[in-house]
Amino acid sequence: MSQKIGSKGAQALAEALKALKPIATLTTLDLQYSGIGDDGAQALAEALKTNSTLTTLNLGHNSIGVNGAQALSEALKTNSTLTTLNLGYNSIGVNGALALSEALKINSTLTTLDLQSNNIGDDGAQALSEALKTNSALTTLNLEYHSIGVNGAQALSAALKTNSTLTTLILGFNSFGDNGAQALSEALKTNSTLTTLNLGYNSIGDNGALALSEALKTNSTLTTLDLQSSKIGDNGALALSEALKTNSTLTTLNLQKNSIGDNGAQALSEALKTNSTLTTLNLEYHSIGVNGAQALSAALKTNSTLTTLILGFNSFGDNGALVLSEALKTNSTLTTLNLHKNSIGDNGAQALSEALTTNSTLTTLILDYNSFGDIGAQVLVKSLMVNSTLTTLDLQSNKIGENGARVLSEALKTNSTLTTLNLCTNSIGDNGAQALSEALKTNSTLTTLNLQSNKIEDSGAHALAEALKINSTLTTLILGYNKIRDNGAQALAGAIEMNSTLTTLNLQANAIWVKGFLAFTEATMSNTTLTTLELRDNKIGDNGAQALAEAFKTNSALTMLDLQNSSIGADEALALAEALKINPTLTTLNLRSNKIGVKGAQLLAGALKTNSTLTTLNLQNNSIGDDEAMALSKALKTNSTLTTLDLQSNKIGENGAQVLAEAFKTNSTLTTLDLQSNKIGDSGAHALAEALKFNSTLTTLNLESNKIGDNGAQALAGAIKMNSTLTTLNLKANAIWYKGLLGFSEAFKNNWTLDALDLQDNLFQNKIALALSETRKTNSTLTTLDFWNNSMELNGAHALAEALKTNSTLATLILGWIGSDVAVSLSEALKKNSSLTTLDLQNNLIGENGILALSEALKTNSALTTLDLWGNTIGDTGTWALSEAIKTNSTLTTLQLQKCLIGDNGVLALSEALKSNSALTTLDLWGNSIGDNGAQALFEALKTNSTLTSLYLQDNLIGDSGAQALAGALKTNLNLTTLNFWNNSIGDSGARALAEALKINSTLVSLNLAGNSIGDNGAHVLAEALRINSTLIILELRNNSIGDNGAQALHQVSLSIRCIIEH
Repeated sequence: MSQKIGSKGAQALAEALKALKPIATLTTLDLQYSGIGDDGAQALAEALKTNSTLTTLNLGHNSIGVNGAQALSEALKTNSTLTTLNLGYNSIGVNGALALSEALKINSTLTTLDLQSNNIGDDGAQALSEALKTNSALTTLNLEYHSIGVNGAQALSAALKTNSTLTTLILGFNSFGDNGAQALSEALKTNSTLTTLNLGYNSIGDNGALALSEALKTNSTLTTLDLQSSKIGDNGALALSEALKTNSTLTTLNLQKNSIGDNGAQALSEALKTNSTLTTLNLEYHSIGVNGAQALSAALKTNSTLTTLILGFNSFGDNGALVLSEALKTNSTLTTLNLHKNSIGDNGAQALSEALTTNSTLTTLILDYNSFGDIGAQVLVKSLMVNSTLTTLDLQSNKIGENGARVLSEALKTNSTLTTLNLCTNSIGDNGAQALSEALKTNSTLTTLNLQSNKIEDSGAHALAEALKINSTLTTLILGYNKIRDNGAQALAGAIEMNSTLTTLNLQANAIWVKGFLAFTEATMSNTTLTTLELRDNKIGDNGAQALAEAFKTNSALTMLDLQNSSIGADEALALAEALKINPTLTTLNLRSNKIGVKGAQLLAGALKTNSTLTTLNLQNNSIGDDEAMALSKALKTNSTLTTLDLQSNKIGENGAQVLAEAFKTNSTLTTLDLQSNKIGDSGAHALAEALKFNSTLTTLNLESNKIGDNGAQALAGAIKMNSTLTTLNLKANAIWYKGLLGFSEAFKNNWTLDALDLQDNLFQNKIALALSETRKTNSTLTTLDFWNNSMELNGAHALAEALKTNSTLATLILGWIGSDVAVSLSEALKKNSSLTTLDLQNNLIGENGILALSEALKTNSALTTLDLWGNTIGDTGTWALSEAIKTNSTLTTLQLQKCLIGDNGVLALSEALKSNSALTTLDLWGNSIGDNGAQALFEALKTNSTLTSLYLQDNLIGDSGAQALAGALKTNLNLTTLNFWNNSIGDSGARALAEALKINSTLVSLNLAGNSIGDNGAHVLAEALRINSTLIILELRNNSIGDNGAQALHQVSLSIRCIIEH
């Protein structure tokens, strides 16, 4: 439910619940996103004490705090009918969890309790664990997003050893690591009721996987285990494989986003040969190559239970597809196969096609973001003529042209099972669209067709329109980002008048003007089935908007209208406002980047006073000032449905902020307000702060770039002490100094709900960092802290480092203006901290000593995934130290070393590290002094490295011989997707080497050669390579020495390929 009833509405409902007689029928009450707060929860709690019919109560996302949770807990002690209670995404905190725990010790009917994202931490988890030891009713408990550490996990483990009713425990997105996993594993050895356990995003690593594996060997009840993004490598996969050989109950294993390669895949495959219970295995986002695919294929030939296999984002190419296809010919159980982004080309597609002609079980095949073109598409879809089971085929972002579309069309004329076909981001053009349209006239099964970004123009739209007049099954048609003009739009609109099945039509970013919009206006007046019409980034103009508005007065189906950047002015806003007063269905209206101005905003505000359906209104970048803000304020005082209002990049000043603030004191529905890039100043901030003391629904407030100083910041900080609902506050790029930030430090001692505070680009200094550091030692909600471009001194930074040693919630820390001494302190903190995943130290004064300390920390730290050292003077010596750490570190995935004075010697050390590192996916070396020798060293590393996907070498000193070396690596490397050589010294010889590599390489999607010395000869060889290469999507060649001859060659080839060439 998204209707905002507020606390008063909840109180009225509560009175009704008290009056319900025992024979009454109300059993389910869904008040999610209703802004009821503590007062509403307390009223409902009183009703629950006497009500005897309600079984399900959903209070998620309602700004309920400790008081509300305590009241509900008291009710649960006597209520004997409620079985499901959802309190997710509130702010009950530790004390709320304590109260609920006491209730669970007495209550004997509640079976499902959802407490996700309530900041209960270890103390709350320990209290609930005590309750679980005696409670005999609860079967499902959701504790995601709570910063539960080892102590909490150990307490839950102790409870599971005695509890005999809990079947589902969800602990994802906490921070208990391998020690927590080991504790829970001990419980699984004796627990005999738990069937579903979610431990994803907890960094349990190989040690945690090993402990769980030992438990699985004896556990006989667990059926679903979710370990996604857990930092498990091949050793962990090997341990899990051994468990699967003997375990006879697990049916679903999710290992998505770990670090499993061929060895791990081979081990799991051996287990599948004997395992007879697993039905779903997710191995997406790994480094599985041909050997791993071959092992999985062998397993599929004998396995008779697996129905879903997810292998997206691996790197086994055609050869891997070939071996998997052999298995599909005999396998009779697999129904879903996901091969997303695996560098599969035409040969792989042909192999899969042959398998589909005999396979009789597969229903879903995902092949998006691979590398085959018309030939692959042609052979693949021929199987559709005989296959009778496939219902979903995803071919997005391949290289399919009109010939491939023609063959698809022929298959659709006879195929009677396919319901969903995704051809987004191919190049079928008008001829391909016409062919598919012929098929749609007779096809009676397809319901969803995605043709976005396919170079379709008016004639293709005409053909599709003719098909829609006859077709009676298609419900979703996506035509965004094509080249359809008014003529094509008129044809489609005419079809909609006759069609009675289409519910969604997406025409975003075409070239539709007034005539096209007028046609849709006429169509929507009579059409009763279309619910979503996407027209953003077209040129609607005055007449088009007015006509559409007239249509909305009578249309009762449309719920979402996107008119962003459509040249709408005040007159058109008037028409839309009049329509909103009587339209009964529209919930989302996007008018961003138009020209509605003063009059238009006032008219829309007037409509909001009576409209009862709109929940989201985007008025960003519309020249709205204080007068219009006043009109909107009056509307918000009476409107009871709007939850999101975007007023970013307007002209609202202090007066406008003040009147909006008055509205928020009584408004009980708005949860998100975006006022970024206005001019509200301190007075406006004061007014908003006063409103926050009363408001109980707003969760997100964006005040970036608003000229707020210390005075305004202090007022906001004072409000946060009392407010219990705001979770995100953005004060980036204001003028806040010491006093303002000190106010926030004090506020955090009492506030338990704010989890994101952005203070980047302010002016505070040392003392505030000291104060905030003390706060961070006890605060258990803040996850992101941005101090970049502030004037922090040594003591403040040291204090922050000390706080990090004990803090268990902060995940992102951005610091500016620190030196090596502070880096040493941070390094000591990183050795103990287990929550920080992103550390941004760009443009500081960190030298070799600081880097040496950070390097030592990386050798033991198991949480950090992103380290940004851009603009520090670490040099080659510092790079050598980092490289030693990278050899053993298994968590860091992104390392940014832009402009760090690194030369060839430093890159030589990095290259040696890359040969053994199995975690790093992105390495940015932009703006250093790397020459051909450094490029040669990287070439050697890329021969064996199986994880790096993005390498940035722009603005270095690499010439032809360096390019030739890296080109050699591209011929064998199966992982790299992005390579940036911008502003080096590569000429035609280097371009020729890279062109030869592109003829063979099947993974690279983006290559930037801008700002080099490539001439016509280089352009010619690159153009020839692109005729063969089927994966490259972007080739950047601007600012070279390419003349008309070379430009013509590139232009000619661009007409027949998908790759975007900038020159």
